[in-house]
Amino acid sequence: MPTHTLLLTKSPIAETGMLIRGPVAEVFEAFVNPAITSRFWFTKGSGRLDPGATVQWDWDMYGVTVGVTVRAIEQNKRILIEWGAEDEAPTTVEWTFTPLKQSETFVGIVNNGFSGTGDEVTSQALDSTGGFTLVLAGLKAFLEHGIELNLVADRFPEGM
Repeated sequence: MPTHTLLLTKSPIAETGMLIRGPVAEVFEAFVNPAITSRFWFTKGSGRLDPGATVQWDWDMYGVTVGVTVRAIEQNKRILIEWGAEDEAPTTVEWTFTPLKQSETFVGIVNNGFSGTGDEVTSQALDSTGGFTLVLAGLKAFLEHGIELNLVADRFPEGM
């Protein structure tokens, strides 16, 4: 198989989005309130995402802890954080919430600021895109149907 050298002209970003059938206030609250977020994403969070807050998110099943600094909050419109594990350079994640009807919200997520070689940055962006897509699918199942799918926990099962 031939090997190709690729030249990146723009740093890759992770970007995904999904329609969630729920009012924007409920969908927004699901991301700022760790008691809700832990039902579809991380295991636990140390506090709400409030302007200027610094919190910790844990994924106990993987032994991963991430520090999160809230850079901006626009109620029911936007969340901007900087996050990263202790041994990693932080990246930026932005959620946008667009109400479409009284009970429909489109959630967009962009993660950028990856660092490393071109191959490493590309891999990080692809991994993040897949991860945030699972998060949105888990959110959708939880808010629309009350089902906890364990998508994030089951992504890397023990022994694989």
